[in-house]
Amino acid sequence: MKRSLPFLVLLACWLVTSGCASGPKFREVSGTFPALGTDEGRIYIYRTTTFGGAIQPSVRLDEQRVGKAIPKGFFFVDRSPGGYQIATSTEVDRTLSLTLEQGQIRFVRLDVSMGFMVGHVYPVLVDDAVGKKEIENCSYTGTSGK
Repeated sequence: MKRSLPFLVLLACWLVTSGCASGPKFREVSGTFPALGTDEGRIYIYRTTTFGGAIQPSVRLDEQRVGKAIPKGFFFVDRSPGGYQIATSTEVDRTLSLTLEQGQIRFVRLDVSMGFMVGHVYPVLVDDAVGKKEIENCSYTGTSGK
């Protein structure tokens, strides 16, 4: 048992960190993103925790895949004003409906909860101040979705 303890510790560390986003941090790249079009809004979608790191479902915006729920990662989509539904699926579908206005920036955090067989990743709309603070240390995982 004493010989296997270091191996188990290394394995646990690897499992916690494997699958975390590794791109540049939001605070480093946010100034390089294209400006919003005059008739668009932006939705930042991010995941702050490594809990349930192996669970990385696709994220859909109105049934179109726009990214993946990668721990400590973020991406964004620019869309015309209107109503949208953000969804993830594991054992069950989890959805969030939101309205996007012209020039508006919204923040959607992907949280994790325990499920029967696997964890669930679900979208949560957060206040701008909370979203701006939480996304700072997340890494960019994709290109903007148009």
